[in-house]
Amino acid sequence: MKKQQIKKVVLAYSGGLDTSITIAWLKENYGCKVITYTGDLGQGQELDGLEAKARKSGASKVFIEDLRKPFIEQYIYPTMQMGAVYEDRYLLGTSFARPILAKRMAEIAIKEGADAVSHGATGKGNDQVRFEVSMKAFAPHLKIIAPWREWKIRSRNEAIEYADKLGVPITSTKERDYSEDANIWHISHESGMLEDPCLEPPEDVYCKTTSPQDAPDKPEYLRIRFEKGFPTSVNGKKMGSVKLLETLNEIGGRHGIGRLDIVENRLVGMKSRGIYETPGGALMYAAHRELEDLVLDRQTAHYKSQMALKYGELVYDGLWYTPLREAMDAFVAATQKNVTGEVKLKLYKGNIIMAGRKSKYSLYREDLATFQEDDIYDQTHAEGFITLFGLPITVQAMLKGKGKKRKK
Repeated sequence: MKKQQIKKVVLAYSGGLDTSITIAWLKENYGCKVITYTGDLGQGQELDGLEAKARKSGASKVFIEDLRKPFIEQYIYPTMQMGAVYEDRYLLGTSFARPILAKRMAEIAIKEGADAVSHGATGKGNDQVRFEVSMKAFAPHLKIIAPWREWKIRSRNEAIEYADKLGVPITSTKERDYSEDANIWHISHESGMLEDPCLEPPEDVYCKTTSPQDAPDKPEYLRIRFEKGFPTSVNGKKMGSVKLLETLNEIGGRHGIGRLDIVENRLVGMKSRGIYETPGGALMYAAHRELEDLVLDRQTAHYKSQMALKYGELVYDGLWYTPLREAMDAFVAATQKNVTGEVKLKLYKGNIIMAGRKSKYSLYREDLATFQEDDIYDQTHAEGFITLFGLPITVQAMLKGKGKKRKK
């Protein structure tokens, strides 16, 4: 039985198993033309032959755009400057990739006169929320078609069988059934045997990072410079945002940096095991944090860390296009005005070791911090400070009758 008539739909297309069979399924069930949209976020070889593959799968029109620079500068950098992570470890590589794709899809759907947009996210995951909530910020009038919530396919094996039946070209196999999502920031691996959190992932799962055991036996030193919170050079060589991240990925990956195996709490209410590789991102976060420790005052740094927790949740939950996130970005921008300087990292077999940091805006003064004799800090002043700082505790002790008795 045919679904309601849709004339034209814009599909978020990766070329993977789910979106490849979605083209055929949309045409079969909605009788519509399917326009595919692919944003190049740094997937690399995944984009090879993608247009031909989309057309062979039944697409009437294909859009492929290079979004790497705006992705890094407008989505990755603000998140990194906030120091936001999800559940203490996840660097949000998939999370902030969805809003930029949804925005461009909405713009193209409006331009092409489409009735609907579609995606290949499952009904169990976070991406369905991220795509659809972001879409509502730009094209709330469009119908959203989520095949995984409609069709009878319930597993990746059934999806592969469906593709074989219709002659849809795919690369997934029943032997290697991992679900992977890659961009210039990271790659995620889920599904298949990885669903058992008790099992160590086989080494062939990893593709951006060398095993720490096989990493170089000698450490490598790396220098990253920042200007007002933005990374601008690696080892003294200035680079644009795309080249810089690619360089950090290569260096970090060579030393086994940025591997993560976590069980995370999905927004939809279940726990999920994921394997992530974020080599360049791990280096960037580490260096930026060390530089901030040097230049931010105590109150600003502590308050910013509290905001980072909320920011990470917003990004993870797909709430990028919200007034709160924009307001938080304004705060972060103010904190970055003095985050200028250079950080030196030592990389060794999966470890990031701090090896030095400097900034002309440093609040660290050796003449204040020294344990040697100095002329600018009178240590006797500390007694009065401690007395006043500890006054509430002293009063509580007196109330409990400890020490000197209270006068009647």
